[in-house]
Amino acid sequence: MNSRSRITSILDAKSLDSSVTGLQSFSLSELIIDSELDFELPSNLRLGHLAEAVVSGLIKLSTNYKVLYENVQIIDGKQTIGEVDFILEEVDSNQLLHLELAYKFYLYNPDISSVVLNNWIGPNRNDSLSQKLEKVKEKQFPLLNHDSAKFQFSDIDLGKVSQSLCLLVLLFIPYNYKGEFSPAYANAIKGYYLNIEKFKNFDHSENSYYLPPKLQWGMDPSEHQTWSIYNAIEQKVTDCIAQKQAPLCWMKNRDTFESFFITWW
Repeated sequence: MNSRSRITSILDAKSLDSSVTGLQSFSLSELIIDSELDFELPSNLRLGHLAEAVVSGLIKLSTNYKVLYENVQIIDGKQTIGEVDFILEEVDSNQLLHLELAYKFYLYNPDISSVVLNNWIGPNRNDSLSQKLEKVKEKQFPLLNHDSAKFQFSDIDLGKVSQSLCLLVLLFIPYNYKGEFSPAYANAIKGYYLNIEKFKNFDHSENSYYLPPKLQWGMDPSEHQTWSIYNAIEQKVTDCIAQKQAPLCWMKNRDTFESFFITWW
């Protein structure tokens, strides 16, 4: 995996702002970075932890923020009750910031409710945007008020620490969906989704495909070099669907690239 491409893909991901989350938001565009976007990435991490490693590296490259703490487990007795992603310091103001980070892929299902926020779900329907926001509000942000956090961060005044969420999302809408979204959502839409029957009915004659492993999700398909014909990926797609796993698929047609999920539901 190309480290620079992976780093750039996360830096370019859109963050949902307070108009959606109802929380103070932090965008990676706030980082002032003058050096090369290239540093070593761990090879043994899951995607969420890899995104954290990238963001940590970006903050450390920046000239306007410092990382004071990262990935600090809050332990009450013998029980881990949560983890604080980052405590940052803004260089000029010395303002302290508790930053929670998430890197998520959500699909829009308009049949769930009439409330747009409630309709964004994970590709395998086992998480959702509304659940994530609830977790941040009810569990992750309140961690800083726990007595054990005061012990862990004894050298800083937690009463002066502000809190922000950096929720990096890549959004996918139903195939040929004509509904409109507010800019906060629209700017983060990266592709579409469809079920396996619709995918099989594509005209595959001029298309090439690649099924990226999860560590490559969110990267730019146009930078990928090795492509396959439909027959070469058909069985793998079928197997994923049988296991109730929605694969991400990249499609190339001449100089055009598309990214979409193939769903089992």
